[in-house]
Amino acid sequence: MLDASSTLSSSGYNHPALLKLMTNPNNLSTFVNRPALGILPPENFPDKLTESLLSIAPSGMSRVQTMACGSCSNENAYKAMFIWYRNKERGQSGPSAEDISSCMVNQGPGCPDLSILSFTGAFHGRTLGCLATTHSKVIHKLDVPSFDWPIAPFPRLQYPLEEFSRENAQEEARCLEEVEDLIVKWRQKGKPVAGIVIEPIQAEGGDNHASADFFIRLRRIAAKHGCAFHVDEVQTGGGCTGKFWAHEHWGSDDPADIVSFSKKLLTGGYYHKEALQADKPYRIFNTWMGDPSKNLFLCEVLNVIRRENLLEEVARSGKALINGLYELQAQYPGLLSRARGQGTFCAIDVRDDATRDKILVKTRDKGVILGGCGDRSIRFRPALVFKEYHVHLFLNIFNDVLTQFK
Repeated sequence: MLDASSTLSSSGYNHPALLKLMTNPNNLSTFVNRPALGILPPENFPDKLTESLLSIAPSGMSRVQTMACGSCSNENAYKAMFIWYRNKERGQSGPSAEDISSCMVNQGPGCPDLSILSFTGAFHGRTLGCLATTHSKVIHKLDVPSFDWPIAPFPRLQYPLEEFSRENAQEEARCLEEVEDLIVKWRQKGKPVAGIVIEPIQAEGGDNHASADFFIRLRRIAAKHGCAFHVDEVQTGGGCTGKFWAHEHWGSDDPADIVSFSKKLLTGGYYHKEALQADKPYRIFNTWMGDPSKNLFLCEVLNVIRRENLLEEVARSGKALINGLYELQAQYPGLLSRARGQGTFCAIDVRDDATRDKILVKTRDKGVILGGCGDRSIRFRPALVFKEYHVHLFLNIFNDVLTQFK
C-alpha cells in the first residue's frame, strides 16, 4: 500500500531508527515506567526536553508544557490563557475571598464569564472547551452542551489564487473586520475574549488556507484588544508543510503567545511565552502530563529529519504533488477543482461528496490510502519520507481512477 493519508494522525511507522531505539538496553527503564511527570519526573527529563521539544521551539518561545494528546494540549492551553487574562486584570492583588468561594459552586467572579474566539470550519478537539471552538462536523458536537463563545468567519479563498488576488484580499479583510466586531460585541455582553485560537491551515474543516498577511494582521488584532493568540499546530506541526511549523511560512518573529502540538510529534503539549506560565503549581496538571518514552522517540525522529534533510524532501515532493494536482484538475475540469497546499499538506475538491467518497474507495482498492475532509475535499497527508517517485506512482494510479468518473 502507498499511504498518502495516515500521518494526519501520527507518525513513526516501523522506521529502522525507531526500532533500533527499542533494542537499546539503556532505554528499557523509560519504556517500562510511566511516571506522573507533574510531581515525579525522571531526573533527566529536563535534559531530554532540551534535546527534543525545546530544540524546535517556535520563534520567541522558550517554555513548553507536555501533555498526552491534542485535545488535552488545547484544553490546558485555554486554561493558561484564562489564568493569564484574570491575573492581568487583578494586577498584584491576587484572587479575592469571593473569587475563591464562588469558583467552588461554578459561579462568578471565581468562574469568570470569559470566552475564546474561534473560526468557522475549525477543529481543535473533542473535550468540552475544545469542542466549543470546533465547528467542522455535526457528529462532534451534537447533544453536547457548549459555551456561548464567538465564532468568526474563516476566509473562503477563490482559486487559482493569482486570478483572484483582489477578491481574496477583500474576503480576508471582511473576516478580520468581523473578528474585531465580535471582540467588541462579546466585551459588551460581559464575556470578554481572553484568547483567539486558529489553525495555520484548517485541516479537518476542509484544508482551508489564508495568506500570511491575514495571520499577521490577526495577531495584531489580538494584541490590540489584549487577547492571547493561540496557534493550533496539532495537525500542521512536524514538517509536513515544508517547514517544521506551518506558521513559519508567515515570516513573523512573534507569531503567537501559545503554540500547541501533538500527532506527528508523538507527544502532546504547548509552547508558551513566559507571561502565560501558570502562577501556581497544579493549575495546569493531570496524572501523566505526557510520556517520557514518546519524548525518547521524538528525539530520534528529529535526528532522522535532520540527518536525511526531510524538510527539503517534503518541499520537493510537495512541489511535484501540487503541480500534478494542477494538471489533473485541468484535465478533469468538471470533476476536480481548488487544488491547494503547502509542502505535501495538500488537498483538492471533488464535484460532490458522493463522488469524492467513491474515488477514495476505488483509489484504496488500487493500493493507495487517501482521506477526505470538509464537504467534498480529498486531503493528502503522506509521511516525511514520501519522495518524488512516490508522488508519480500516486498520480498515475489517481489518474487511472479518475478516468472512471469522466
